[in-house]
Amino acid sequence: MTGPLVGDVFGAVVRDAFAVARGVGVRPLAGGRLPRPVIEIVERDDGLITGVMADGYLAEPDLWPAHDRRALDLVHGRVLDIGVGAGRAALALQERGVPVTGLDISPGAIAVSRARGVRDLAHATVEEHAASGQLYDTFLLMGNNLGLLEGRERAPAFLAALARMASPGARVIAQGTDPYGTTDPVQVGYHKRNRERGRFGGQLRLRLRYRDLATDWFDYLVCSVDELSELLAGTGWELAALDATDAPYYVATLVQTEGLVHAEGHRV
Repeated sequence: MTGPLVGDVFGAVVRDAFAVARGVGVRPLAGGRLPRPVIEIVERDDGLITGVMADGYLAEPDLWPAHDRRALDLVHGRVLDIGVGAGRAALALQERGVPVTGLDISPGAIAVSRARGVRDLAHATVEEHAASGQLYDTFLLMGNNLGLLEGRERAPAFLAALARMASPGARVIAQGTDPYGTTDPVQVGYHKRNRERGRFGGQLRLRLRYRDLATDWFDYLVCSVDELSELLAGTGWELAALDATDAPYYVATLVQTEGLVHAEGHRV
């Protein structure tokens, strides 16, 4: 008996969600007739299984959480939408006339974003894209994508890559979630075990599943604002503003600290 294939789970999820939404293309069917709901399965390293309905990745702004709409209002200048997904934020920014590049490591997500009309896309990690020499005024991490910082090991390199792409006065607009308001014993126990291993309590170890596909295991950070501030120390970025109106969800605005200035004029 073999396990799931390792592949582009997120790309397959948004591809099928897009097909179902349009009523065309290859998509999973129930009994060969009706489209099944497209559900992304999230498997955590303690055995917890949850599901995410994929139609949210295609949602129009009037269906977004209020904090996502407010986050979009904070951008300025040229934007790098990190984790563009199916393109919901990039498309909304294009409609406003904002120059935006969508970045994702999922080839399937890039394909769906392109099919939906996102004009400027890059299939790369943040470090790979930093080597392109492009500069941005805003780095957007919507949809809980603050989690892409992963933890203490990954965050410095991620933030350094953003600094290399930062124009003078650049900012990071990042949406996160404070995980510690829960009394659920499964979650509280997970936080405790993480801390005992020297990790942040909400530093998730996950893999995604969809149909016959799975990703490799990866870290994804769900952190408090205090933990975020700890991660930022010494990185050249600092917390400048916080919107916690919809707690436990929050939108953090990061700006560059004073430091050395490259010849191009941006600080590191």
